[in-house]
Amino acid sequence: MANPPFLFLFLLLNLAAAARRAGADESDPCAGRRIHIRHLPPRFNTDLLRHCGADAFPLTDPTAAATSAPPCESLANHGLGPRTHPRSRSWYRTDPRLLEPFFHRRILERGCLADDPARADAVFVPYYAALDALPYVLDPALLDASARHGAELAAFLARDQPRILSRRHGHDHFLVVSGSAWDYAQPPDTEPRLWGTTSLLRLPELANVTFLTVESRVWPWQEHAIPHPTSFHPATLPHLRTWLARARRSRRATLMLFTGGVSRPSRPNIRGSILAECANSTDACAVVDCSGGKCSHDPGRYMRAMLGAKFCLEPPGDTPTRRSTFDAIIAGCVPVFFEDLAARRQYGWHLPPARFDEFSVHIPKESVVFGGVGIAETLEAVPEAEVRRMRKRVLEMAPRVLYRRHGSAAELREAGKDAVDLAVDGVLRRIRRRTRAQEEGRPESIYTMEDDSLEM
Repeated sequence: MANPPFLFLFLLLNLAAAARRAGADESDPCAGRRIHIRHLPPRFNTDLLRHCGADAFPLTDPTAAATSAPPCESLANHGLGPRTHPRSRSWYRTDPRLLEPFFHRRILERGCLADDPARADAVFVPYYAALDALPYVLDPALLDASARHGAELAAFLARDQPRILSRRHGHDHFLVVSGSAWDYAQPPDTEPRLWGTTSLLRLPELANVTFLTVESRVWPWQEHAIPHPTSFHPATLPHLRTWLARARRSRRATLMLFTGGVSRPSRPNIRGSILAECANSTDACAVVDCSGGKCSHDPGRYMRAMLGAKFCLEPPGDTPTRRSTFDAIIAGCVPVFFEDLAARRQYGWHLPPARFDEFSVHIPKESVVFGGVGIAETLEAVPEAEVRRMRKRVLEMAPRVLYRRHGSAAELREAGKDAVDLAVDGVLRRIRRRTRAQEEGRPESIYTMEDDSLEM
């Protein structure tokens, strides 16, 4: 047992150190928040945006299928895409696969940027990973080389100013990937290679880097999920308030809405059960057909329907999460989930897991597919007063999951944090915890998930 006087001295020294840190925080608003933006050769980011046309890689021409690669017009407005209408102030034809250049643009306009990496608390790597992956996932001739995705970046980080990466063994680095982590986590020795995936997250040189992805894996020690981008990007506080007021007063005559592909699955699953129930209950359920990318760049196609629905059904598809979840939240349509991985275990920095029951409904998919539980019947049983409370809470969540337009008004920035702000706050917390564990010689604490989700 420790000697009491020494234990007292130890505690006193720790309290003094904590007081010094608190004092520093009060005098320095950037304490613990400084970000260094790593300088990369243009081939890792801006060059991927420059050559756009019918014969160019990685971007395709506007006539290409919406499901193959972002159309060239989506590059407008730093990746937000063109406005939905010349008079539109907040709505854009946003392609979620261009989140990386938009996030980069938002980081550039943050305060607390550090030119000297030695003074930075975190290092942002502005690598447009999803765009750099397109040749591997679209060109059959490069399929067998997909394990090399990101290898050139890793080599550059290791040889150019190597002290930046080695100072904390990469634990203070982070980057954004416009896609699901599953699409970038194929084991490098997989044979044959899986179409449409790479091994970026399996590169040993990047093992300690935090990846912000729109969907994380089951055990996301390496990545953290951030919201899928919607098409709503307000630039002023009045624009945000006007939209939320419209969503709040919207007349919702439809009980439930499904937005997505309408092809019937070959075997029983939750999406097939939803389509079957909607086909038999057209008075209670509406369907917006988004097959073949019909809704990809046309928010008007589904947002009007969401404004008129009480509940929006969010079944998993090829992966657990859906962009539609965040469209629904923006529209004030209460999301209905059918498995926890769809959101509750994904977006803890933006949607507090402990409060999901306040703004969403959960119906286990097994009870619907195999247990005969009716979705409409379950939702009709929710008291109207409870539905109103959930909708109010959903609209309170909306500013947390939308991506403000770059260059937005100071009044809007000061009113609350958006998806980018909360993502940066979250990654700074994660980096702070990991680097502290590293410095204190507690390697077993580096990869724990504590503090990754901050409750409101």
